[in-house]
Amino acid sequence: MLGLDDIRAAHRRIEPHIRRTPVVSCPAIDALLDAAVFFKCENLQEAGAFKSRGACNVVFSLADAEAARGVVTHSSGNHAAALARAARRRGIPALIVMPENARPMKVDKVRRYGGQITFCKPTLADRERTAARIIQETGATLVHPYDDRRIITGQATAALELLEEVPDLDLVMAPVGGGGLLAGTATAAKEMRPSITVWGAEPTGADDAYRSWKSGTLVPSVNPHTIADGLLTSLGQHNFPIIRARVDDILLVNDPMILDTVHLLHNQADLVVEPSGAVPLAALRENDVALHGKRIGIILSGGNVAIDELPGTVE
Repeated sequence: MLGLDDIRAAHRRIEPHIRRTPVVSCPAIDALLDAAVFFKCENLQEAGAFKSRGACNVVFSLADAEAARGVVTHSSGNHAAALARAARRRGIPALIVMPENARPMKVDKVRRYGGQITFCKPTLADRERTAARIIQETGATLVHPYDDRRIITGQATAALELLEEVPDLDLVMAPVGGGGLLAGTATAAKEMRPSITVWGAEPTGADDAYRSWKSGTLVPSVNPHTIADGLLTSLGQHNFPIIRARVDDILLVNDPMILDTVHLLHNQADLVVEPSGAVPLAALRENDVALHGKRIGIILSGGNVAIDELPGTVE
């Protein structure tokens, strides 16, 4: 298990390269949930998502000789952009494998940060196969999007900052796809406040983390389908035992509520949040959970979305 010392060391390492994102509240959302909600705005992070934390932690941990050969990853967007940005800051190549159906906005961002993109078929097997070929050809270092101790530790720094700013939270939440953010969030939260409650949130159409957490056995994701495209990945092997040990519950939510919550955050809080980042708040809205008077911290994981390209709110 990772500890608080590991997280604080990662924070010192990445602090010059990331943004300390604000924590904001919205009275309309507080009234809706009958609770005090504090949003950690990683949608305002460098490269538009929390992924910059983990990417910078890995890139600036590498020895010079290893770094000179470059880094490689496979990602649908946010991790790809974050790694390209981190690599550019260190002056090394970033070789990025992206599925051919990746969102154009995310592809453009990777290119703006200088990432060298290789497209592949939109399957995990093809992504991994293409990345392995590039590693063999170049000697670049794999920076996995989520299943890496250094990534988890970097992502944990978001919750570290949140709890430093709002130390008396009753509950902290993060979305879960591959699990790096949730594993890091749970570690930071439980290390700083052992009595705090930690929940994950996941789309119903991509619920492998929920099924894994409930069963105690790592369940692979098979044909996931959700508007929250950042949460389509399978739960990582390094993340699963941390989540199993330190997460108190995982809530599920359907796509219509996720979409409605994206618009709610935009209209009521002036926050541009991508569907994956809206999943925790959407899950609180959809599930019958007792929230009266609670102080809730939610990590808004990313903001790489064009609101006007999404469908409208549900009735």
